Amino acid sequence: MATDTAFVIGCLALLGSRIPPTLRLFLLSLAIFDDVGAILVVAVGYGETLNWAALALAMLGLAIVAGSARLGIRSIPIYFLLGGVIWLGFDASGIHPTVTGVVLGLMTPTRIWVSEVRLRAILDRMLSHPKGDHWTGDTTDRRDLRRAGTAVTESLSPVERLEMMLHPWVGFAIMPIFALANAGVVISGADFEQSVSLAIFGGLVFGKPIGVLTFSWLAVRLGLATRALGLSWPLLAAGGLFTGIGFTMSLFIAGLAYAPAMLTAAKIGILGGSAVSAAAGFLMLIWLTSRKKTA
Repeated sequence: MATDTAFVIGCLALLGSRIPPTLRLFLLSLAIFDDVGAILVVAVGYGETLNWAALALAMLGLAIVAGSARLGIRSIPIYFLLGGVIWLGFDASGIHPTVTGVVLGLMTPTRIWVSEVRLRAILDRMLSHPKGDHWTGDTTDRRDLRRAGTAVTESLSPVERLEMMLHPWVGFAIMPIFALANAGVVISGADFEQSVSLAIFGGLVFGKPIGVLTFSWLAVRLGLATRALGLSWPLLAAGGLFTGIGFTMSLFIAGLAYAPAMLTAAKIGILGGSAVSAAAGFLMLIWLTSRKKTA
């Protein structure tokens, strides 16, 4: 269902400066909102009978997170602990716990506490200290040094710090484990003939790019959006082919939606559709950019 952000980023990286930044921004934004939509579908469509007490616990945890943020509590371990409690609450409530990541992600502050001007002033004060051993002991100078370290940390927003902290774990551990755990299929000739495989293949290769291009055109025509400079309709159509790359969330939803007897066919459709979408988008963008250079 959802466009796989990691694979889209990889394809765009291979094309490098051939494509305009506006297309890159459009596809990344679309992939992110696509993922959020898929997670909400999982939370609503594949939940179980509601346990209101557990749901109330989860909502109380979210209220505590919001209150802690307003009080100025900045300790990431505290929010990790609260996030774990909220995850368990949603899991026990019957709502799929993936919604926890969406809600907490949207609640994470994007503002910094220490502005660039203030940070420079603090660091200039540290650099103006004369050389010597005045950093040792519980002195005013040493307290100023600790304050400077805190200022450096707080010059980045919590979202940026979490992104840098989690990126290695997600990129090198969580994503590979998830992919290997969900992508294993036994490929046989009969699988390609099943209606589930063909339907998913058609939805990814044809449905998604047609939907992206159609609704983008409608948004522009109705005045709801403007087409960015340098983002032509042919480029948008080529980029729309990349949106058919569905891997991680598509496999995850397939595991929830289909019985084991049909799951292999669904995975065949996802993997085949993703491969064709990536190849088609890649070739069309190369053709468009090469033609532009020739012209």
